[in-house]
Amino acid sequence: MFYFLLNKLRSDVSELHVLPVPGIKWATASAGIKESGEDIAVMIADQTAMMAGVFTQNAFCAAPVIIAKQHISHRPLAWLINAGNANAGTGEEGMTAAKISCQVLAEVIGELNPEQVLPFSTGVIGELLPVDKITKVMPTLVQQESSTSWLAAAKAIMTTDTKIKFFSKSVKLKTGTITLSGIAKGSGMIKPDMATMLAFIGTDANISQELLQKVLSSSVDKSFNRITVDGDTSTNDACAIVATGQAGHSIINDESQADYDLFSKALNDCCVSLAKQIVKDGEGATKFITVEIVQAKTAKEALAIAYSIAHSPLVKTAFFAEDANWGRILAAIGKADIPDLVISKININLNDICIVEKGARSSNYQEYLGQQVMQAQEITIKVALGRGEACETVWTTDLSYEYVRINAEYRS
Repeated sequence: MFYFLLNKLRSDVSELHVLPVPGIKWATASAGIKESGEDIAVMIADQTAMMAGVFTQNAFCAAPVIIAKQHISHRPLAWLINAGNANAGTGEEGMTAAKISCQVLAEVIGELNPEQVLPFSTGVIGELLPVDKITKVMPTLVQQESSTSWLAAAKAIMTTDTKIKFFSKSVKLKTGTITLSGIAKGSGMIKPDMATMLAFIGTDANISQELLQKVLSSSVDKSFNRITVDGDTSTNDACAIVATGQAGHSIINDESQADYDLFSKALNDCCVSLAKQIVKDGEGATKFITVEIVQAKTAKEALAIAYSIAHSPLVKTAFFAEDANWGRILAAIGKADIPDLVISKININLNDICIVEKGARSSNYQEYLGQQVMQAQEITIKVALGRGEACETVWTTDLSYEYVRINAEYRS
């Protein structure tokens, strides 16, 4: 089994490697949408491929999201991704631009209908997509397609990201071995309902489209829908997967098959890894914070408390300041509006340090212990509610001066 996962790469990707996926090729180019660097990525899959997708729940979803949702049922075989422009809030002109881009790419590839192209965009909202720039580079772009260009694509789709995000793994199923590789972008506007990100996953697994969609939706719910940086959900979020069926194992067409469980676990590992990388690269983030809620009555209750903590500006700024002001955590739990919450049953830990026991300051807690935990880069807030068996986990960041600067200057 091979496993490649790096969190600290900024620009030089020459020494890194993602396992190529049989039946999938990438190409990248600079269309001049971003100030510098490549900003277009295209994925082309063989005719054997199946696709599935999950899209933002934002009511103001972008033109490419609307088009991709329409095209997903037409046996798509290509992705067209641009960075630097979200093509959101652009009305009918934005819809037309997305459609033209799909049409031109389909013509350049040949043997494809425009409906077999899924468009994706990320960047500034409210500006018209420079479709002429995009279509101009397509002929030479497609000529450069390669099965080893995953990292180039990961870099091309970045906006405020400082690190490329990728995952690659060889997985042994009962009836054969598959490859699973994925890339993602995302750094700000991160909140559940697809966070604020784009993720693209490829595999040579042989699986029915129905089950591919089901397992992707399940994995997204436990990964990209469990992260938050700033509580803002984007207009452009999407996660797409393509399965080429070229691994040679028996087809996965029933949930009772052992291969289904193994594939599901592998895809979940991929999505969780990419989701965590997005949080660790959160705009201005200095802390990676895990919020773990246990002993809740229901998963919904656990998530309500987890997000109340993770979205609290006071909690997040305390972590940035490395200030063990755990009273802010108590307040965030209390404002989650959980009926019949019994405070005297609640215990809270920061990593291994118990700060609250039975609803009050732990008799063993001393301020310097909390201060030591707050100096760590990765911190877990564990809240035991003492009222059930449900548990949920959310990943988030602190809130820093740098976050404010990045977003204040985003269009400057």
